[in-house]
Amino acid sequence: MIFEGLPTTPTSEELIDKAFSRAARAGRAQRGLEAQQSMLQTAANIVSDNLENVVTAWPDFEYEDDVHPFYYELADAILDVSGPRPEGTADAQASGGVDRLRQSLSEVMWASRKSREIHEEYQSKLRKTDVDTARKHRKQAFARLADIVEQVDDELRYINDARNDLRDLPDIDPEEPTIVVAGYPNVGKSSFVNDVTNARGETASYPFTTKGIGLGHFERDHIRYQIVDTPGLLDRPPEDRNEIESQAVSALEHLGDCVLVMLDPSGECGYPLESQLELRDDIEARFAGLPVLTVANKADRFDRDEVGDLEVDHFMSVETGENVEAVLDAAVEAIGYEPELPFEG
Repeated sequence: MIFEGLPTTPTSEELIDKAFSRAARAGRAQRGLEAQQSMLQTAANIVSDNLENVVTAWPDFEYEDDVHPFYYELADAILDVSGPRPEGTADAQASGGVDRLRQSLSEVMWASRKSREIHEEYQSKLRKTDVDTARKHRKQAFARLADIVEQVDDELRYINDARNDLRDLPDIDPEEPTIVVAGYPNVGKSSFVNDVTNARGETASYPFTTKGIGLGHFERDHIRYQIVDTPGLLDRPPEDRNEIESQAVSALEHLGDCVLVMLDPSGECGYPLESQLELRDDIEARFAGLPVLTVANKADRFDRDEVGDLEVDHFMSVETGENVEAVLDAAVEAIGYEPELPFEG
């Protein structure tokens, strides 16, 4: 997963301590003017290099090759847009979490470049003076370096918080053909995912869900498919979702290749069939352009004649196994995935 390997971001205090302690050691290895020059070069290099490394460790959100739209939308939903903003930037609520993060990264890169400028400015001064004056110049440079780093302390802390929020996201491969399972709670979604995949116990947590995301895999014709159950997102009407949950649903639009909406006509789930159908209609509208299959589960627990006018694509019973494989085959057919073949010259 693209965010998994992000390194810890140092605070301004940690970076300043590191730079000046290394500089002191470098100075002890030299004498006179050379000691002052070595100390300045060491401190400035550590500051500028570490700040630059903070920025370059992150993928470039502008390019889809670096960040798939699924993960872009998730990051935008998860990352906090509150807190101090760099001077001159837009109000915190004017943009999403990704914009907030990019602004912080931009400020840190500015501090890295500024540190190099300070180094160049004062190294030229150190070459044209005596040792005592050089020591004063070096101390001035150290003070300016410290000030630059302290200016971006809030940004460094924000970047590290963002790293902590994103690095533990579930490792879902947005390039794999994916079936998203939706429907009200207790209609049998997790049982279906567990039945057709190796998903037993395979769950992963999103910061905005109360339950772990069910994730499993299966193969058809040597193609690996991904199937995802999303409790807390696609199991209630849109008006009941908060802003972050709604944006997370937007992320799922970039992930899914087919949506299975499961109904429970028996009513055992605790939700009226009319409400379940309204949710199905909302999902069809939200995922317009994707195949959406309606599946009536628990077929062993209701009389089909009583729901004869119910417009569904399939009847199924996970408990008895009736039509489970047929539903899975229908989803695979609806996706129509064609693997890219290597170019043959």
